[in-house]
Amino acid sequence: MFSSRVTESTRFLKMPATSQNLYFHLGMHADDDGVVEAYPVMCSIGASEDDLRVIISKGFATLLNSDMVTFLNDWLENNNIRADRKVDSIYKELLLEIVPDAMLKESKPSYYSRVKSICQTNDGQVSGKCLANVRIGKYRLDKESKDNKLCASDAAPKASKADIDEFFEKIWKLYPNKKGKGQISASKKKALFEIGYDELSRAIKRYTNDLSKDEWRKPQNGSTFFNSGYVDYLDANYTEPVTECEEEGDRSIYQDSDEYEKLWKELGYK
Repeated sequence: MFSSRVTESTRFLKMPATSQNLYFHLGMHADDDGVVEAYPVMCSIGASEDDLRVIISKGFATLLNSDMVTFLNDWLENNNIRADRKVDSIYKELLLEIVPDAMLKESKPSYYSRVKSICQTNDGQVSGKCLANVRIGKYRLDKESKDNKLCASDAAPKASKADIDEFFEKIWKLYPNKKGKGQISASKKKALFEIGYDELSRAIKRYTNDLSKDEWRKPQNGSTFFNSGYVDYLDANYTEPVTECEEEGDRSIYQDSDEYEKLWKELGYK
């Protein structure tokens, strides 16, 4: 969601239409702390880096690193997510390092995570009653038995920890920057395992191909990529960029050349 107090302000409306468009797309892709990797979004909509510089110069965003990880300054004005549904950003430490006074909502455990007798379905909905383990006969179902109750997730076959660890070692070897391996949690390894080797290997190849188009870009740490960076490169999410992002755009939108040079250096250029 977007607050009209932000998007209908004079400061916002004075931005070029392309910068306004990029701001909306960044908001749609941001995590629960208002942090977003801007570069993939810019490529997907054909935005230029000048559009991002305008957003930053107007105070609507803060650049966190040379990979164009960006914080939307008015995130809490635009969004009010419930604390028990909030997932902390993987860039939270970086955000607090660059913007120590950033206003963030603290996440807290949900009620359902503390009540073991309530089952949660695959789509995140909850039920006060676990599914019964039933046997299908020719024209009947056995009656529910108190001694024969299972949550749906318990009835499914589970991969062993050894299988998941072995899988993760194989996929880790494919990635070029092997930093932060210890920051990949067991639950994240399981999620990667469920995606599968073939699709993740394609995601890594797409990411490295994108890096090769810009010599100045370096691979993210392995911990960053495998915690969230891979998502945009999965089969369901990835599309070949229609246009390449320009390295340098029209300077005419800047009244102050010093401001332009400062922002250019913040994005990792010299």
